[in-house]
Amino acid sequence: MLYLTLRHYEYICAVAQHGSLSAAAEAVHVSQPALSAALSRIEDHLGHSLFLRRRGAALALTPQGRDFAAQAQELLDQARRLEDPKGSSAGQRRIMLACFSDLAPFLLAPALKMLRQALPEVEIRHRACGFAPLINALTEGEADLAITYDLGLDAGFSRAELDRFSPHALVPPGHPLAGRSDLSLAEVALYPLVLSQEGLSVQHMLGLFKAHGLVPRIVHRADSLELLRSLAANGEGAGISYSLPPGGMSYDGKPLCAVRITDKAAEEPVILATHARLPDASPAFKAREILCRMFSAGPSDLAQADHHID
Repeated sequence: MLYLTLRHYEYICAVAQHGSLSAAAEAVHVSQPALSAALSRIEDHLGHSLFLRRRGAALALTPQGRDFAAQAQELLDQARRLEDPKGSSAGQRRIMLACFSDLAPFLLAPALKMLRQALPEVEIRHRACGFAPLINALTEGEADLAITYDLGLDAGFSRAELDRFSPHALVPPGHPLAGRSDLSLAEVALYPLVLSQEGLSVQHMLGLFKAHGLVPRIVHRADSLELLRSLAANGEGAGISYSLPPGGMSYDGKPLCAVRITDKAAEEPVILATHARLPDASPAFKAREILCRMFSAGPSDLAQADHHID
């Protein structure tokens, strides 16, 4: 078990700097007897002397004491940098950007490119994952920022809305809904549905139907967006997706029609989530500002892509 605290290191450095117990005690705001007793306990703990004590002379560092005091000062300086919000950027040279897995193919690469151009001195790491691991990464401090839907996050995170997307019904060309220009949730609920297997996604979609007094018939819960689109293209049910990869085809080469669901309540914000209190000088704070400006500028490859809550 560690015995020495930062306060003990402060005592050592003060005595080393001032050369006397009285001056050091005044500097660290303790009594001279208390400081003397603390030094004795520190030396007993270390098993060797840090100072030479000679009657009538200033305290002098032993060779071991000189090395110890130098390292103690480095430790104190590092602690001050960690506690100083204005100096925190000096200690953080990397950031982790998490992205919800279905948004990642559309948004992650442009975001990484922008951050690496704007922050060349910072190592930018990334992770694409589902809701649960993304929320866990934010909560545990593994991720500094996350591009995601506003599902499952508590009030401890700040949110910057980047855009809002509407869901679409995905059906093959021969489906009765294929020729429609838009749909309501009530109209979609008349047909068998294919939804995502992801827990928060299912809760979200079922909550939308329930709010309208609707009880949809779910025939498949797909493990991935690609499987959802393939099931819909092959007539297994109308898929509901916020994501529209370009091309209008499923992975197995079947054509798909996408019809927008226009219920206002079904719109879902895409957000940039961060910890609520980021130091202004930190790379994570700068990255948040850069990404918010990037999305507000509305680059075409982002503005034209709607996305699936998976």
